[in-house]
Amino acid sequence: MAEADAVIVGSGVNGLVAAAELALAGWSVVLVEREPNIGGFIATEERTLPGYLHDTYSSWHPLFVSGPAYARLGEQLRRHGLEYRNTDEWVTASVADDGRVTLAHRDPRRTAESFAYDEDRAAYLAALGRLGDNMAAIGGLMSGELRSPAVFRPAAALLRGGGRRGVERWMRSVAASGRGYTRAEFRGDEVDHLFAPWLLHAGLSPDHASGAFVMTLLAATLHGVGVPVVAGGAGRFLDAFTSLLATTGVRVETGTRVDRILVEQGRAVGVASGGRVFRARRAVLASVTPTALYGTLLPEDSVRPELRDEARRFRYGRAAMQIHVALSRPLGWRDARLNTIPVVHLSDGSGSTGIACAEAEAGLLPRRPTVVVGQQYVLDSSRVPPGAAALWLQLQEMPSTPRGDAAGELDTAQGWTPELAHGYADRVLNRIAGHAPDLPGKVLAVDVIAPPDLTRRNPNAVDGDPYGGSLELDQSFLWRPLPASGRHATDIRGLWHIGASTHPGPGLGGISGHMVATTLTTGARFARLPRLSPGRRIRG
Repeated sequence: MAEADAVIVGSGVNGLVAAAELALAGWSVVLVEREPNIGGFIATEERTLPGYLHDTYSSWHPLFVSGPAYARLGEQLRRHGLEYRNTDEWVTASVADDGRVTLAHRDPRRTAESFAYDEDRAAYLAALGRLGDNMAAIGGLMSGELRSPAVFRPAAALLRGGGRRGVERWMRSVAASGRGYTRAEFRGDEVDHLFAPWLLHAGLSPDHASGAFVMTLLAATLHGVGVPVVAGGAGRFLDAFTSLLATTGVRVETGTRVDRILVEQGRAVGVASGGRVFRARRAVLASVTPTALYGTLLPEDSVRPELRDEARRFRYGRAAMQIHVALSRPLGWRDARLNTIPVVHLSDGSGSTGIACAEAEAGLLPRRPTVVVGQQYVLDSSRVPPGAAALWLQLQEMPSTPRGDAAGELDTAQGWTPELAHGYADRVLNRIAGHAPDLPGKVLAVDVIAPPDLTRRNPNAVDGDPYGGSLELDQSFLWRPLPASGRHATDIRGLWHIGASTHPGPGLGGISGHMVATTLTTGARFARLPRLSPGRRIRG
């Protein structure tokens, strides 16, 4: 039996952040991880050929470098070897089926210069300006406990900044979809073309509520901090954390599956793993889904029936797929401007992306998927052999259990077989080749990670959903993780819920881990309340 001030279950970014911050504050910490290696959906591997370093799952770190966890830990992590590569130039682009290209620059004014209509340029810059003027308040809401009196401070700041009408405008943006927002605010289609595909990275579709708010937030983040990638691959991020945790005395237990959380007299006192027990003197932090927390990890008599029922009905979103491609030479896009763009989306905007999302949610393999083409090598050439290139492809519109193929070409009767996964990868590569005809002659090797592979890697990716649960409005903000428990402090004393299934949701920001660590180490008020009934300034 081991004992520490805190025991943390799960070593994704939130578990890592919480462990580091607690240890730096003088707490003793045990970090328990089921997999042989730490990191959750962070890894770099030679997935295709020797010398080609692929970020196996996640890759881009704008949410981390712009967030409070990096503000707290950045200097320490840099001392332990963390470096980023980024661009101050063109950062992302979308390519339509007809070849039309829309690009975004780090400078929002340069981005807006390409818009066809003067009023759209003004509306775009005005929207970013409003967000910048209110970023401190919005950041406080996104990185704070929404079900506590502490929310009144950023809410009051938002009210002072724009008055009642300003607050109502933000509320409407949370209720509106991305498609609805761009239709209402812009005469041309450039903003929709650029940023509707980015909604997929937030687990949304163009027609989901909150898309209007998220679309503006994503645009501002891209302008403000770009798309930083870790020098040498995302695995170096884990190397830096491993070194930091070692120097602060954190005990890391990998290959250790937690069977249950121990509760005594209404308080979490540790976790059990097989015949081993890790006791917690002060806190247990669980980076798991509500399904796992309330359905299997906690003793049945410690959970209210209401919570157990809500956890049972917690919904998971679309699945995802990763494809890694080793190329002999860099891709030759028809539009040469794309040769140096780190992130390219193949999409017509809300139109094609909305259709692909609907097909996936109906259980169909999309006929024309939105393809995220990551060209990390343009930022970090150390990831590939000299003169070579690699593609990091992400498909975020996959059915967890395919019932058919919207194109009528692939046999889905046996589910996600290797043959089906590679057949769909061929469709994706052919879609890219329509815009980069030299692709087939440069492909040296292809590696495919299907939805079931994601679940095997990370149990929080239920049914291949990499975002810890659907991000529809009724499972976000006040209602994440559950309507009856929309906070990180649970009903059980000493037990805290962190991770993608909790507010503010998925991504590599590490915000929930930071929030709980800050509460525990500073004694922040209002962290635990009775149940309620059912930054960065933009340049330019």
